[in-house]
Amino acid sequence: MCAAEQLMGAPDASPRQWCVLVVEDEPVLRMLLADHLRRTGFKVLEADNARDAMAFMDSQLPVDLVFSDINLLGGMDGQALSNWLRLVHPKLPVILCSGGPRISFPDAPHDRRFLSKPYTLEAVELEIRELLNDVEDGA
Repeated sequence: MCAAEQLMGAPDASPRQWCVLVVEDEPVLRMLLADHLRRTGFKVLEADNARDAMAFMDSQLPVDLVFSDINLLGGMDGQALSNWLRLVHPKLPVILCSGGPRISFPDAPHDRRFLSKPYTLEAVELEIRELLNDVEDGA
C-alpha cells in the first residue's frame, strides 16, 4: 500500500485529524495498533523499520507524531530513529516503546515519551492524544 493510500479512508472523528506514523517490525502488533488508531479518528502510516519511517518523513507527508518500538529489525533501532528525528524534525513528538528497560528524554521531556510493553491499544491512544494536545497547547 502506498503512502497516499494509507492516508485515505480514515474516519474523521475529531475536528483535527492527526497523522501518526507507527513503526513496528512485528506485523500483527503494527496492524492491530494502526487499525485501532484509524477507528478512533487518526490517519495512520505504517513502517516496519526505521529506514522506511525515514523515507516517509523525507517524503514530506504531514506526520504529527511518530510511535516506534525501540527494538527494530534492519540495522537501525527506534532510539536511533528518534535521534535522527530530533535533528531533522526537531519539533515532531515521538513515543518510543519497549519491553526492555525504561528510557528517558532529559533534553526534551515535553515532546518525547516512553511507553512500556505490554501496553493496551487504549493506553497508546491516550498517550498519543495527551502528547499531541500538550504539544499543540505549547506545554
